[in-house]
Amino acid sequence: MSAHGSFGHDEEHAGHSNDNHGHDDHGGTGKYIVVFVALCVLTAISFAVGNSPAIMANKGVGWTLMMVVSCAKASLVILFFMHLKWEANWKYVLTIPASMMSIFLLLMLMPDIKLRGNHYSEERLLHSANSEDAIVPSLTPGQSSMRPAGNHK
Repeated sequence: MSAHGSFGHDEEHAGHSNDNHGHDDHGGTGKYIVVFVALCVLTAISFAVGNSPAIMANKGVGWTLMMVVSCAKASLVILFFMHLKWEANWKYVLTIPASMMSIFLLLMLMPDIKLRGNHYSEERLLHSANSEDAIVPSLTPGQSSMRPAGNHK
């Protein structure tokens, strides 16, 4: 066993004169500048989409485009600045289950978010946030918002 605590570590790097331990293939400064420029372009695209009345007229399309651009930016940061591009395949053992769990949680919480206003009392409706996109049943004067269980629309 070597001084580093692993078998064969010294033998593996015996022919190397530098102490980079395999980090030479990271591409140098030029690659990071290209990634930085790509991040700037993606940020400009996201800004343009968010401020475009034509695209944001359909909020679903606008938000989807901004999320795609945000995921692309996050991928670039993770791959290049966090050096995961050069890591071994163990990264998939960590990221694939975490991604699957995130999607699962998102899908399981969406019904709660969509249906959260169905059983609000009139008083709670009066004090809840006003939003054009809120999913809250409209009440006529004297109508109760409380519905019996199982009578969902």
